[in-house]
Amino acid sequence: MTSLKMMPRSIWISGSNGKTTTTKMIDFLLPDSQAGGNIGLPLADMDPNKALWVLESSSFTLHYTKYAKPDIYLLLPITLDHQNWHGSFSEYEKSKLKPLQRMREGELILLPRKYKNISTYGFSVYYDSVQDIADYFGIDCKKINFKGGFLLDSVMALAVTKVFYDEIDYDKINSFSLDAHRQEKVFDAQGRIWIDDSKATNLHATLAAIESFKEKNIHLILGGEDKKADLSLLFCALPKNCTIYAIGKNSKKLMELAKKYKLSAILSQTLQNAVEAIDKVLKHDEIALLSPAAASFDQFENYEDRGEKFKNFIKALSCR
Repeated sequence: MTSLKMMPRSIWISGSNGKTTTTKMIDFLLPDSQAGGNIGLPLADMDPNKALWVLESSSFTLHYTKYAKPDIYLLLPITLDHQNWHGSFSEYEKSKLKPLQRMREGELILLPRKYKNISTYGFSVYYDSVQDIADYFGIDCKKINFKGGFLLDSVMALAVTKVFYDEIDYDKINSFSLDAHRQEKVFDAQGRIWIDDSKATNLHATLAAIESFKEKNIHLILGGEDKKADLSLLFCALPKNCTIYAIGKNSKKLMELAKKYKLSAILSQTLQNAVEAIDKVLKHDEIALLSPAAASFDQFENYEDRGEKFKNFIKALSCR
């Protein structure tokens, strides 16, 4: 087991959405690094001989961490999530901000500007937008292929390489492959586009997906275990060119919200029913989007299982 004394320099990444992608992007860009923490290897199994650990840090891990600290802390936006575990948003937020208390002078902290009054000895760079980070580190967003929430992830990763090596490798970041179930494009037998965004387990992740496809009519599959989130924040932001297919544990709640916000909605209850209903109406210039804004445990083993079943249902359409 690795002790604190054996732990090499480390970058911690936290926030509500995008931390897995940001962690993997940084590990992809940096030589002699190792990714772990909330993804991949647990800390006890990581290699202390690596020059750098890149650690995805969940609110649960940070809540229980008392002594360890990062050398660089990247904090993505904190949005409503996990209130059922933390008890309130303020407690969830407090866990995410906890590393600031132990940061030392000169150690980089990149965090939303709303936290500029939080006391820390670290060197804080604040942002309201992706462009704020890009401007500070001299990054040209036009040279990056990623859009939406993935643009923030990639700019965060490039900021780290700028700090370490004073360089920005656009070709390398653009060659990074996104994980499955994160706005993954799937084509059916007719060549129509379906998007597997099963990893969108909260409303802000779903809003980021909607933003990526807002120019098209969207058939949106929503629902599951919503962890007591205030989904009215999602519904008031959904475009009128969006038809909702409600599935899972909170499907009736979703139908009530759709009625309140005057959005077209179909009570599908199961993912298979939703896919089959969309199949009947989906046009080639439209998007079918699984971005549930909810956890998967009510009907699936995990979000990966939900995403794989979604793709299997799409494949099965050609056999009907």
